[in-house]
This record gives sequence, C-alpha cells and structure tokens, in this order.
Amino acid sequence: MKTLIILGAGPGLGLSLAKTFGHHDYQVALVARNPTTLAHLGTTLASQNIQYHVYSTDVTDPLALRRTLTQIVRDLGEVSVVEFSPYAGPQFFRDVQSMTPADVQQQFDLNVLPAVQLVQTLLPTLQKSPDPAILFNSGISAIYPLPQLGNTGIAVAGLRNYAQNLHQILEPQGIYVGFLAIATQIAPGTPGDPDKIAAKWYQMVQDRTTFEAIFPAEAAQQFNQL
Repeated sequence: MKTLIILGAGPGLGLSLAKTFGHHDYQVALVARNPTTLAHLGTTLASQNIQYHVYSTDVTDPLALRRTLTQIVRDLGEVSVVEFSPYAGPQFFRDVQSMTPADVQQQFDLNVLPAVQLVQTLLPTLQKSPDPAILFNSGISAIYPLPQLGNTGIAVAGLRNYAQNLHQILEPQGIYVGFLAIATQIAPGTPGDPDKIAAKWYQMVQDRTTFEAIFPAEAAQQFNQL
C-alpha cells in the first residue's frame, strides 16, 4: 500500500486530499498541531474505510517535525507522496507597507523552513519509493505579488523558488515535484472546492509532467491581465 503524508492537515483541503488518495489505495498520515482536529479528520476517514494515522506536532519546530517524520517512516515504511500545506490563518497576513521583519520571519518559519526540513528528512525514503512525489500547495501570491499579502508573498515566493530548484534536481532521479497555486478561497461548493483541488493534485501526480499549475485554471488569465 502506498503512503501519503499530509503536512498541515485540516478539515478543508487536507481532508479532501486524504479522501481522494485514500480511495485510490493510499494509507494516509495526517500531521497537524491540533489533536482535536486530527481526531475529527480520523472519524471521517474511518467512516469511509480509509486507512489513516495521525501525528500531532508543531511544524514550525524543526526538531519536533524531524522526529515526527522519522516516526512516520518507522511506522509506515516507504513514503510515496508528501503534500505540504501548513496554514495559520489570515490573522497573520500583513500588507507590504506595514509589515515588520518579525511578520516576515513568522511566514518563513511556517512556509519555507518546514518545507526544507520535510525534504531533508524524507528524501532518502522517497528515493527508494516507486513513483515518489513532493507536492507544495500555496496561494497565488507566490506567483503574482499582492501588496495586501506582503509578508506571506515573500515567503511563498521563496517556497516556489525552492520547489522549482527541487524539480530541476530531482526530476532526473524519478521524483516528481509539483507546485499548485490556489487563486481563490477554499470552500465546498465554490470554484475553490477542496475536493476539486484534491482531484487536480491527484491528476498531476498521475501525469507527472507539469511542475506548476494555478487553480482554478481560468484564474491564470485574470492575473495575467493585471
């Protein structure tokens, strides 16, 4: 059975990813800070007969994250796919004029440094896994600067740069690296329905030909006109 790790699992996209991949014979490791959230996710997955495991950790704590990821490998064996999408909430967004160095550091601690720790810890097992994949999920400000997301944009643009570099280095090794920029609010029954985003991710993992995509696709044309 293949294994998917979701780093930053929540009731929106994280749950949809778990269901989508779980229904395609993946077991799922859910990583998040809040044990209550993880318990709720587990209840939903169990009701759909999806095999899951939960791990409570603070992704911004490098040592704790490394220990957790190492434990997942011990528990579940080879990792097939890992998806990175931590989210702390809009209360941490700062516009480019008022943001402070601390505001920027907070977003790097959330969006960039855990990604590096993730790759450094899991790369050895990914290299031994058939058809491995590393998936980075972010907002559209990673590609198109939005002044109201000043501190976040700096960080996720850095994450995108990191993902691009990984893609160039790891593709010849057979490791797929993908980056998906979400250009809308994630909510059920909307253009940003998490089930649709999860389906897009699964398609990208199966195709393994496209490094980057914007979701929904029509949003790319809108931003190109700005």
